[in-house]
Amino acid sequence: MNVVLISGSPRADGNTEQIIRACAATVEQAGLTPQIIYLRDNDIFACKACGYCKQNGKCRLDDCLNEIIEQVRGAKGLIVASPVYFGTARGDVMCLMQRLGMVSRSSDQFLDGMVGGPIAVARRGGQTITLSEMLMFFFINGMIVPGSTYWNMVVGNHIKGSAMEDTEGINTVTAFTENLCNLIKKIN
Repeated sequence: MNVVLISGSPRADGNTEQIIRACAATVEQAGLTPQIIYLRDNDIFACKACGYCKQNGKCRLDDCLNEIIEQVRGAKGLIVASPVYFGTARGDVMCLMQRLGMVSRSSDQFLDGMVGGPIAVARRGGQTITLSEMLMFFFINGMIVPGSTYWNMVVGNHIKGSAMEDTEGINTVTAFTENLCNLIKKIN
């Protein structure tokens, strides 16, 4: 059983990427298979609301989204992590989530009943707004979002690795990932 983990960071080995790799290790320890997708390697365009996905189950725009759709379509779980930029999730993360949701809702509803949730990584503020913004995607697509010991946020500054020093944040996202894996096992 696969769990797709998406890192929305543009920085190789940045804080968000390190957090997503820690979550992937937790997925593996639970006996599931993690698949990490790095958005830093891709350009994600905004949805054009053209309706192409209604007839084809994929997106007309020529970027990496159709490959990501196929990975998510075959998964049992989805975790999306974004750094916080100016108080919200990165734009390409939201473009990905909006288009992924549009294709799912317009075609075979592959997200419905899937287990997943967001993680926000920030220096000082904006995490709760970012989590709320990202949670809308999970809820409107009929996904199941497990809880944790606190909100899925990790604090780190511009120095790579600083987020890994946030013990409470790491414990929170680890508990979230463990709950996600346990729920996937119970459902399947």
